[in-house]
Amino acid sequence: MSALFTFLGTRFVRALVALWLVSTVVFVVMRLSGDPVPLLLPPDAPRAEIFRVRAELGLDRPILVQYGVFLGNVLAGDFGRSIHFREPAMRVVASYLPATVELGLAAFALAALVALPIGVVSAVKRNSLLDHMAMSLALVGQAAPTFFLGILFILLISLKAGLVPTSGRGTWMHLVLPALTLGAFAMASIARLTRSAVLEALGMDYVRTARAKGLAEIWVVAKHTLRNAALPIVTITGLQFGTLLGGAVVTETVFAWPGIGRLAIQSIYNRDYPVVQAAVFLSAVMFIILNFVIDVIYGVLDPRVRAR
Repeated sequence: MSALFTFLGTRFVRALVALWLVSTVVFVVMRLSGDPVPLLLPPDAPRAEIFRVRAELGLDRPILVQYGVFLGNVLAGDFGRSIHFREPAMRVVASYLPATVELGLAAFALAALVALPIGVVSAVKRNSLLDHMAMSLALVGQAAPTFFLGILFILLISLKAGLVPTSGRGTWMHLVLPALTLGAFAMASIARLTRSAVLEALGMDYVRTARAKGLAEIWVVAKHTLRNAALPIVTITGLQFGTLLGGAVVTETVFAWPGIGRLAIQSIYNRDYPVVQAAVFLSAVMFIILNFVIDVIYGVLDPRVRAR
């Protein structure tokens, strides 16, 4: 039990360090992107008004002082007020979060439900026509850019076939194309790694022993192979879920999906420091929490991992 607590404690400390690094990088990059004050005032605004707004936003202080204030506010859960929306930045980001979670869950469910069976069947039917077709499609899914897939799906499924809407958020039909586009890369990655993990497990001695005992192939795969191939599959599946939640920027932009990825892009254009910092921080928190959960599952499935 002590080994498990040490294992979890180490991961927790790493998570805190990762959050600090992410927050620091975003703070520095946003300050390097330019001054937001000219975007808030008319071009002919007097210098006195520019200085007043800069002082009001705290941008007239030295950068180290701004950083210290920023860290203190983050520890208190305060990311400041949005320059564009004129309300607390975290409240703005939280209002866009449900759309991102909805899209991420739909894309993950689609990817997992399709990729896991395909990966297993491709491994069991190694070098068959089905295997070659599935892995070729997976390779295309990994290689094709997200924006290209999104535009292609809009053209073929929405404009040509007229099956689903092209953009926006509303009914479940609005979710089809964004989820398919976002889940394509995850689907391909999960399928390829599942195939590799199952193939490796199928070559082990305990699988040959199970077959020698006369067990049906379906039980050999389900009971002996999948259980021992679960660790890498759990890892890649969980990490892909975190990526889907935090990496939907392109998909949300292509389909005008009102999530935090699209909000972050718009806020970067507006140089809305607080909203960008809150959006990136929240995305990092979600990814790190998922990564932590994966580590816990990993430690439960394989006690040897706890000693690392």
